[in-house]
Amino acid sequence: MKYRKLGHTDIDVSVICLGSMTWGEQNTPAQAFEQMDYATSQGVNFFDTAELYAIPPRAETYGRTEEIIGEWLQTRGNRDQLVLASKIAGPGEDWIPHIRNGKTRFNRLDIAAALDASLQRLQTDYLDLYQLHWPQREANIFGQLGFETPAEEHLTPVLETLEALAEQVKEGKVRHIGLSNETPWGVMQFLHYAEQARLPRIVSVQNPYSLLNRAYEIGLAEVSWREQAGLLAYSPLGFGVLSGKYLGGARPKGARLSLFPDYTRYSSDAAIAATQRYVTLAQQHRLDPAQMALAYVNTRPFLTSTIVGATTMEQLRSNIDSINVTLSSEVLEGIEAIHNEHPNPSP
Repeated sequence: MKYRKLGHTDIDVSVICLGSMTWGEQNTPAQAFEQMDYATSQGVNFFDTAELYAIPPRAETYGRTEEIIGEWLQTRGNRDQLVLASKIAGPGEDWIPHIRNGKTRFNRLDIAAALDASLQRLQTDYLDLYQLHWPQREANIFGQLGFETPAEEHLTPVLETLEALAEQVKEGKVRHIGLSNETPWGVMQFLHYAEQARLPRIVSVQNPYSLLNRAYEIGLAEVSWREQAGLLAYSPLGFGVLSGKYLGGARPKGARLSLFPDYTRYSSDAAIAATQRYVTLAQQHRLDPAQMALAYVNTRPFLTSTIVGATTMEQLRSNIDSINVTLSSEVLEGIEAIHNEHPNPSP
C-alpha cells in the first residue's frame, strides 16, 4: 500500500480508501466485516462513511452503515489504527425528509446533533475527519451544469459553520474537517474564513473524479494542490461502469445499476461510447479495465485518496490491487486521446 498526508496534517492515509455506502443495503454486516478485515490486511487504514448511508437513502437504513462499522470496531479493537471519516448530510427536503426533516443547516445545533449521533453509531468518541456532505446552498453539484441564479437563500454563514466545527475540534470529537461535493468558490470561502479568523482549515475535498468525469481538474485541482486540501475521489469507476460490465446493455444480477436503474449519471450514450473506448484500450494493453481506471486516479498529483466501494470480495481485491498497477506512457497517451474525443461525458 502507498500513503499520503491528509492535507497539512501529520496523518498518513492509504491512497486506497475503503468506501462503505453499500453496507446495510447491498451488503450484509457479515460481508462488510469481511471487506474491512481484508482491506486492513492489505494496508488500507482509511475508511469513509456518512450518516446518509446506506445508499440509496431510505428511512429504514438511515445510519445503518455507521452502525455496522461501529460493531466491527468493537469486535476488532483497532480504532486507533484507523483514520475514520464521516459526513453530515446537507439539506434535502425532497429526497431525505427522514434526516432532520430534510432541513439540515450547517449551524452549531445541527452539526452537534449529527456528529453526536454518528459517534454513537460508530461506537467511538472521535472522528479523524468530519465532512459537510454537500453545500447548504444551491450550487453546481451532482452533475448540474450551467449556473442559475439561486432563489432567495437563508444560508448559515461560512464563518458560523467553521466556528461550529471548531467547537467540535476543541472538544476532541473531531480531529480535522473537510468538504464534499464542493465548488472552487465554496472551497476558497472556507479557506478564507479559516485564515481570517484563525479557525480549522479544511484538509480534503471529497468530489467525484474518474475517467468519465475529470471536471475536478477545472479549478479545484489547483486549489487542492496549492492549498493542501487534496481530493478524496469518489465514484472512481462511475458506479462500476468503467469495469465494462454494463456494456452491450448487460445488467449483471445484483449489480448496482441492475438493482437501481435510476442511477443514470454514468450511463448516457456519451458515457457508454467513452467507456467502450477505455475498455478497449485496457484490453489492448492486457490491463483490467477497472484497474486501469483506478490506477489513473491513484496517480493524480492533487489526489490524497481514491475511495473504492465493492459488493463482492473479488471486486474489492481487484480494486485494492490497483495500487500496484503502473500505467505506461503509451496507455496514458491513449487515455488523453480518448478524453479529448469524449471529454467529461458524466459531469
